[in-house]
Amino acid sequence: MSLLLMVIAGTYFVTWLRGPYRTSKAAAWARTTFDPAAYGLVPRALLDPRRAGPPAPADRGATVRSMCEAAWTGDWRPAAAFVAAAGEDWDEHWSRLELLAEIAEQDDGWLTAWRAAAPDDCDAATLEAKHMVQRAWAIRGSGYAHQVPAERMTKFRELLPAAIGAAQRAARLAPENPGPWVVMVLAARGAQYTPDRFGPLWDGLVERAPYHYEGHWQAMQYWCAKWYGSNRKMMAFARRAMDKAPAGSPLAGVYVHALSELETHSGLRALPRTLAARRRLKAVAAALATVPADDPRLPPVRHLLADHLTKAGLHAAALEQFRLVGRWCGAAPWTDRPDPVAAFDLARGTAVRLSRTEPLPPENRNLKDAVLHHHA
Repeated sequence: MSLLLMVIAGTYFVTWLRGPYRTSKAAAWARTTFDPAAYGLVPRALLDPRRAGPPAPADRGATVRSMCEAAWTGDWRPAAAFVAAAGEDWDEHWSRLELLAEIAEQDDGWLTAWRAAAPDDCDAATLEAKHMVQRAWAIRGSGYAHQVPAERMTKFRELLPAAIGAAQRAARLAPENPGPWVVMVLAARGAQYTPDRFGPLWDGLVERAPYHYEGHWQAMQYWCAKWYGSNRKMMAFARRAMDKAPAGSPLAGVYVHALSELETHSGLRALPRTLAARRRLKAVAAALATVPADDPRLPPVRHLLADHLTKAGLHAAALEQFRLVGRWCGAAPWTDRPDPVAAFDLARGTAVRLSRTEPLPPENRNLKDAVLHHHA
């Protein structure tokens, strides 16, 4: 080996050794010395693991409570008005349908009444199809196929094609509405649709809503290695979704969801380490900066992004995401740990140390503390 190659190899080896050592030292500092308020961050005692981000506005909460109470007395009309009010904001339309689906899991009598009273209502028909998908998965459970009793698997295999059929009928009621197509896309995995059968469902969805967030998340799952794709296909899909995302859309976040899926099922070593991958993470952060701050899809993505920026060595960018999420830490990856608050606090302290961020002057620090306590 030439002297130059030996020097290069030696430099690479020393750098490789220093990385974990620096991270370990930074983590030790974060555990023992880190004072969040000194860096303009929410004090540790105020961290809240109950949710990923701020709660819904009070008026939205009152509307939802009133709708739930009406539904559980059999009155479906407030639910119908609630979802119809979203109009052709198809992401919001779907978000409201998902909320109604959660209510129907507790008691679906009002949904049955809605379908009977308004058989041509696409929203009611879409919700019924989604409810069928949820029932199918509840019967199957979350275990591997060989762990599921035969009779439950048989019922599961019957319900999912029926749900797709119900979604197809719903689609004919309002051809412009992408909701039924989202149901078909999310049911396709369990129904064992091969890529040639999945393709038309996906085309039907993006024809109606090219940037649909939940639709893209479901399709990303379809293309992951544990279903009908591979790591390569999933990441290619996530990059395409990110590249077409318009300003103001959180769709670029699908890329960090794909990274988390990759890490979960293939390990930390599978994460891309290239300069291009680091640029992508920075681009996700830039894209999220254009999303309205009150978008409820934003906080969970920011938590994942902070984690992946840290793993990519982009500590200053990770720290900015920690600042933006504030006191909330009830999201993955922190909720995957025994103590989400401790995991979140350690991660942001490590980001502070490795980004070489300087503490605030004491006079600014006190002002910051007052603001943080005021908004706690």
